[in-house]
Amino acid sequence: MSIASQFTPASASAATHVPLGRILAHHGQREPNRPMLTFGDRTIGFGEFDVETNRLARILTAAGVRQGDFVALMLPNGVPMFQLAFALWKIGATPAPLSQKMPAAELRAILDVLAPRMVIDAAGGCLPGVAFGDQGLILGDAHSADPLPDAPLEYWKASTSGGSTGRPKVIVSHLVRSWDPSSAVFGAEPGSRVINVGPLYHNAPFNLAVCHMFSGSHVVEAGGFEPERTLALIDAHRVQWINLVPTMMHRIWRLPAETRGRYHLSSLRHVWHMASMCPQWLKEAWIQWLGPDRIFESYGGSEGNGGTTIDGNEWLAHKGSVGRCNPGYRMAVLDENGQPCGPGEAGEIFMAPASDDPGFHYIGAEPTTRSGLISLGDFGYVDAEGYLYLLDRRKDMIITGGANVYPAEVEGALDEHPDVASSLVVGLPDPDWGHRVHALIQPSTPSKSLSVEALRDHLRERLASFKIPKTFEFVDEPLRDEAGKARRSMFAESRAAQAAPDRPLP
Repeated sequence: MSIASQFTPASASAATHVPLGRILAHHGQREPNRPMLTFGDRTIGFGEFDVETNRLARILTAAGVRQGDFVALMLPNGVPMFQLAFALWKIGATPAPLSQKMPAAELRAILDVLAPRMVIDAAGGCLPGVAFGDQGLILGDAHSADPLPDAPLEYWKASTSGGSTGRPKVIVSHLVRSWDPSSAVFGAEPGSRVINVGPLYHNAPFNLAVCHMFSGSHVVEAGGFEPERTLALIDAHRVQWINLVPTMMHRIWRLPAETRGRYHLSSLRHVWHMASMCPQWLKEAWIQWLGPDRIFESYGGSEGNGGTTIDGNEWLAHKGSVGRCNPGYRMAVLDENGQPCGPGEAGEIFMAPASDDPGFHYIGAEPTTRSGLISLGDFGYVDAEGYLYLLDRRKDMIITGGANVYPAEVEGALDEHPDVASSLVVGLPDPDWGHRVHALIQPSTPSKSLSVEALRDHLRERLASFKIPKTFEFVDEPLRDEAGKARRSMFAESRAAQAAPDRPLP
């Protein structure tokens, strides 16, 4: 089995699979005190969590939630998000995690598409008698904690996409209705110690955290990402598995070497990264730091229609690749006429499961398909051995003076500068070039005098001249969210109405 192949469409359960509504009881009856979740000073065992969520499931039912309903969860990282998700699975309902920071107009549009039975936020007003806190819900004893009857689960999770384009859609996943509790999760054997540092309203952090729990592992929920604190938690809990995004990797790597060296990371066996493109220089730095045997990468979308995997040793032999297609899926790189691209020829990436189930469906949109394969809008190419190399999103590509510029490549070069904390590259309308390459820069230390000319000198050593931004803008606010995602269209639209001249720090 591939290290990441357990995420395949499951129209029928294998004999070893346990329905999600009974997975807590499966572990809790065998080892009730085995740690399942740690948040702050509280550690909860599988037995306790099973009993709590039995009672919570009945509270949700009394509040009107039924089998097949969507329930939006607008909660920060903490115990309640997990309690509610497991309780919903016990009654056959589908959790839909949403960001608390979502703009009101975008939230309204998503809720119109999703049409949830209930929206649960940290105030918890829709669940009378339930007190909300990061370390867990406080439940009354008016409802029984006895096991519930099995409830069919049609869709295990709904996530959102498209807020950055103004076209919100909901991705409803078919991938998991039951689980083999003896299966590894991205290399982590059952009973491993893992940590989550990503926002649970994003697909990968939520999926991976709960799937580790399905396999009986102990999840340390960090409550958010902070570079040095992440290392401290790995050391304190002897964490064996972590998933990061390149933005997090960048922030950890920018810590002073003596700070990174203060913490023992010998327990780590798997350091995964995904969700966005990782600059080669940054990945090489991590491989040199921790060794290639501990660095892994996965590429795919929230849709779960396909993916690739690569380990550190493979990557050193195929630098820049995100790996080969995972078993159980098909992949093709197609040109604009739908014809297969040859090795090294750039085109649009299409993937699909080998089975008839695509693994998801949209509410509010239709997938882009060709020959039974589905595109998520990414460009790339494969080499002669079938290794995939990403270029960028179709919608993010900038055509300037007739040449294609991929923002991710420029951002990777900018982020290599020691005084750059983060960068974002967009295309702005230009009367001469069609579009010009514009870079937003968040300096690592605002007090430092980081000049445009210094950045241009840095880029001249790494990029062709037409890829170097024509204009630069220095900003104080973060350019990406907690999961490393950037709202390019928002930044581009806000700056397109007026020229953005070179503007060095004061």
